[in-house]
Amino acid sequence: MGDWQRSCRCGEPRESGVGEELILMGWTQSLRDHGGLLFIDLRDRTGVVQVVVNPEVTPEAHEKAKRVRSEDVLAVRGSLVGRSEETVNPNLATGAVELMAQELRVLNPSRVPPFPVDDDVEPTETSRFRYRYLDLRRPRSLRPLEIRHRMLTAIRNHLNDLSFMEVETPILTKSTPEGARDYLVPSRIHAGKFYALPQSPQLFKQILMVGGVDRYFQVVRCFRDEDLRMDRQPEFTQLDIEMSFVRPEDIFAMVEGMMARVFREVRGIELETPFRRMSWEEAMSRYGTDKPDLRFGLELVELSDTFRDSGVAIFKRALAAGGIVKGLRVPGAADLSRKELDDLTELVGRYGAKGLAWIKVLDGEWQSPLTKFLSDAEKDELGTLTGARPGDVIFMLADTPGIVNDGLANLRLEMGDRLGLVEQGVQAFTWVVDFPLMEWKQTEGRYTAVHHPFTAPREEDLPLLTDDPGRAKSRAYDLVLNGMELGGGSIRIHSPALQRQVLSLLDVDPETVEEQFGFLLEALELGAPPHGGIAFGVDRLAMLLSDSPAIRDTIAFPKSQRAVCMLTEAPTAVDGRQLSELQIKTLAGD
Repeated sequence: MGDWQRSCRCGEPRESGVGEELILMGWTQSLRDHGGLLFIDLRDRTGVVQVVVNPEVTPEAHEKAKRVRSEDVLAVRGSLVGRSEETVNPNLATGAVELMAQELRVLNPSRVPPFPVDDDVEPTETSRFRYRYLDLRRPRSLRPLEIRHRMLTAIRNHLNDLSFMEVETPILTKSTPEGARDYLVPSRIHAGKFYALPQSPQLFKQILMVGGVDRYFQVVRCFRDEDLRMDRQPEFTQLDIEMSFVRPEDIFAMVEGMMARVFREVRGIELETPFRRMSWEEAMSRYGTDKPDLRFGLELVELSDTFRDSGVAIFKRALAAGGIVKGLRVPGAADLSRKELDDLTELVGRYGAKGLAWIKVLDGEWQSPLTKFLSDAEKDELGTLTGARPGDVIFMLADTPGIVNDGLANLRLEMGDRLGLVEQGVQAFTWVVDFPLMEWKQTEGRYTAVHHPFTAPREEDLPLLTDDPGRAKSRAYDLVLNGMELGGGSIRIHSPALQRQVLSLLDVDPETVEEQFGFLLEALELGAPPHGGIAFGVDRLAMLLSDSPAIRDTIAFPKSQRAVCMLTEAPTAVDGRQLSELQIKTLAGD
């Protein structure tokens, strides 16, 4: 670069600057030879500007420019001129001007890239993330990161305006049972002992409330060693929030204001507040999921009583075993082919369903393998409950509540998408509240926490902890947007006695309680205020705001579905000396 200093970035020159001498720096997007005149599109993350190199004016620069290749790093000094009316490019922010080069320097030549750095050419996913630094030079790939940055800026500004304090909590911490597997870090100083990377800062943020940090937040890295999918990574970023002396309504108001600001400043979208609220029981009953997509109808219908004494064997068996029967009416779907119906049967089968009952409602008749087993009374009641009309299809599942709800909830999403029922451009926020506090796991023979063990029960349900803990509701809440959980939280347990009682109900023995949670219980005994909070997946929110197809597109250097960094190929083996210092011997390869 020598003594050159960049005047501005490539996307910034405008007509108001015509006549100025500028020094621009960036990457070569393209080089075009028009009868001796060379045109270079110079690019950085702000945009592209056209550079003109005239051999009659600057022969030395022209000789250098002829040897320039795609993705070479250049510095160009020249005069900004206006383009003639017929050469203005309306598709570029800089399209009314160009830089007439006086001098050109190649700051660093590039070898031929493995794929064209161009939005018009889509490389394979493997190539994109193996050469992520090239991928990020493409505007399409950089946009989600820019939106993520603007989103976090809006969040920080909003929370700062509300007197929140950003506090960092430890990354090397204690392993505690929070649902997923921990990533463990061996200690060299304390042989045979391990730190855990945090699945969330849950306990630390509660202890900060005891410390008087009454409004805390943190944009924090979290780690979970679990199977991956399109919307999950082994390390992810969480927006963590906790407040003292609050009720759920205070959390709701704070979050709704924050979301309104984020959507306004990042996307120019005005949200309608307050957001809708729906109990967990209502969500499960009407949509089969606690993450309902409310952009379209197609609600589930409870049919257990209708078929209590039915002649349909699959219904009778399911109900006799304590299961349920539910239906889903899909308007105008009677023209589905047999293959399409078989495909939908396969779909619900992925969620445990052993089959899918269907009835095509046609003028004057119902078509289905089931119709001969249905009484006229059952048909009448089924038609009334579902509101079926000619041209519709009624789908039904009979099984355990979990299988029926999962199967029909996903069938609902499939049909809503297939039939174009999802209203685009709508931000259908809803709070789901009043979750069960705990649920009985038959395979484990014990209760498990629906959210986590530190969630407070509703005050009116405290007696149920002694009599029937499975019926107790919690003071937990999830924020759902268009069928996707953005975040979840709860009012926490601030009483040490109640915390011990809940841990005991979850079959955590007293010795383990002290070993795993003794530090938390001690803090609760020293003046813990009532408190609650919420946490949001930053990657997921950025994905929705940027209309990205997957979470990995909003992360600078994501992992693959096998938890591998495609850029560095981590995880990798380490040498024997490092293992020896940690007093670790591996079994791999033995």
